Amino acid sequence: MSSQRYRVLDLYKTLLYMGKDYPQGYDFFRKNLKNSFTKNKHETDPVKIEEMIERGKFVIKEIEALYMLKKYRTIKRRYYDEPVNK
Repeated sequence: MSSQRYRVLDLYKTLLYMGKDYPQGYDFFRKNLKNSFTKNKHETDPVKIEEMIERGKFVIKEIEALYMLKKYRTIKRRYYDEPVNK
């Protein structure tokens, strides 16, 4: 049980760190992250906690993909002239 607690705290800290560049703002991200973690804070079933940790890892991968896409689009705009759509 104790190791899961540390894993959940590590997940929370990682997500907080990753939310600093979130497109809708850090405050929006932090508020939603806190709400989702507090909603499940009374969960005691180790299997469900493990599933939620895995879902959190998936969210981390999705956020990383979002940032990579943002970076790719920025680089593409710098090097290629995109036609203006009217």
